[in-house]
This record gives sequence, structure tokens and C-alpha cells, in this order.
Amino acid sequence: MRRRDFITLLGRAAVAWPLAARAQQAGKVNRIGFLGSPFAADQINRVEALRAGLRDLGYEEGRNIFIEYRWAEGRYERLAALATELVSLKVDIIVTHGTPGTLAAKQATTMIPIVMATSGDAVTSGLVSSIGRPGGNVTGLTFFNPELAAKRLEMLKDVVPGLTDVAVLVNPGNPVNEAIMPTMKLVARPLNLELHEFAARGPSEFAAALSAMAERRVGALVLIDDTMLIVNGKAIADLAVRQRLPSNGFSEFAQAGGLMAYGVNFSDMFRRAATYVDKILKGAKPADLPVERPTKFETIVNLKTAKAIGVAMPTSLLLRADEVIE
Repeated sequence: MRRRDFITLLGRAAVAWPLAARAQQAGKVNRIGFLGSPFAADQINRVEALRAGLRDLGYEEGRNIFIEYRWAEGRYERLAALATELVSLKVDIIVTHGTPGTLAAKQATTMIPIVMATSGDAVTSGLVSSIGRPGGNVTGLTFFNPELAAKRLEMLKDVVPGLTDVAVLVNPGNPVNEAIMPTMKLVARPLNLELHEFAARGPSEFAAALSAMAERRVGALVLIDDTMLIVNGKAIADLAVRQRLPSNGFSEFAQAGGLMAYGVNFSDMFRRAATYVDKILKGAKPADLPVERPTKFETIVNLKTAKAIGVAMPTSLLLRADEVIE
């Protein structure tokens, strides 16, 4: 499928109704709502992974399932209205992307099952009661930002041996970030690293945040997984390169020009989300389905950026990288 066609598919609304009507003539059609925090164009691979997982389990769009896509396009304030809209459509399940989207869906309904394709620490953010027995109407997959950030700090320490001060760019608008900094500081202590938090609620605040980092003379930058930051990874990477600042973040960041990335394989998580959809459609209750944590992680090194900022990458790091961008 061509990229343009797929983007159109993800953003479809009324034009898809005739397809659903034809499918209903052939039998029951399960309606799935998908609530995405970023832009549709930025999530093509991940949504395709979800669709592929559903196909593997016998679900075919237009035959026995129909997916209603709603995208907040990086504006968290839109999520509540979009979640309410999906609830009003009486979908059978809502699949969510990210903690803010899952929180919005949970606030919109206590009856419709919600499957997290991905979320930051689902327990700390109050999405589920526990990993083993989530309770309520939410289950799915979660990852732990502090663990990812810890690995990113370790990698930065390897690349910059004399590193002492590290900037952490966070989005105050994402509630899951509140618990991250205290945990990260515990991780940084044995590495003899001091962390400095810099906030940015949107792209208009990136330049000021990076300028403040320069004034503080930090030696490196680590990014936390946050939809708004992910969507704007290139803008942040460009600023970091301009300041010759070694950086480590999520996969999209390194691919857009950041120095490194260590993170979850989100496509695998989206594919796994399809198994939750299948179990729930077959009668399982979300409260009884344990939340899963990711099992696949990836390391990316951008050698082009390393040369641009004058950083020599350790051979050991290059050997264990899943992708090296030259």
C-alpha cells in the first residue's frame, strides 16, 4: 500500500461507512476505536503492525472488523473530546496510544474495554491497579520510562567518560513524567551524574530549553519517551547538533539526527496489542488479562551525527547496535 493511501486510511471517517455497511451484510462486524496522540503519518509502521497482528488472528477490515481512527495530532487537550466521540460511536473496544490517550479513554468510559498498545508506567499513572490483575476496563502493554532513561544515561556515560551533568527534556503536560525524575536521579547517582530538568510543552519552547542547557553547561541530553517530543524529534535533534550536545533518546530521535537511541520496539508492542483485542472480543474481561511489558528493545547509533559534533563512538557500542546510521 502506498504511503499516501495508508495515511488516508488512518484518517478516514465518513468515507469508510459504506465499507462497514457491506461488511455487516456478511455477518457481525466488531468495531474498534483507535485513539492516537500523535499525527497519523508518524504512526504508519506501528498501526500497520496492529493491523497485521489482527490479520494473523483472523480479523479482516471490511469483513469482520472496522476501525475508527481518531488522532490528536500532538495536542493532548483534544484527547478527551476524541475519546468521548469514540464512546458515542459505541465501539466494542478502544485501542490507545500513550498514557495521555489512555487516561482520556478511561475517563470517557468505564464500560468499553480499553487496550493500551503502549503506555508509560500504567500502575504509577493509575491506569491499572497492578500488572498481574489490572482491574477495571483497561489492560494491554506498558513500559517503564525510568528503566529506558537509565540505559540511556549509561550509554551517554560510555560515550562521554568525563560526563557529570546531564539535561533531561520533559513535557510537563504529560502526567506520567511526574514520577520519572526522582527515579532517574536514583539511577544517575551511582554513575556520578547530576540531572537537570528542562521543560518544554511544545515546539515553541525547544529553543529556550536548549539555550538554558547551554547556559547551564550540561555535557549531554537525554530525552524521555513522550508523544509530543517524539513527534518533534527532528527539531530537537537539530538544536542538539547545533550545540554539539551528545544526546540519547527514542528511536525516532536518532533516525532524525540525534546521536543515539535506546528504546522499546513499539511496532512489536502494537502487534501484541492485537492479541488483547482478540481475547476480549472472544469474551475475556480486561480486568483478568495481565498487563505485558515489552521484550524487544533496540539500540541505534547515528555516526553521521557523531562526526558532526566531534564524538568518537566506542566500538563496543557500535557492535551491539541494532542500527548504525552513516
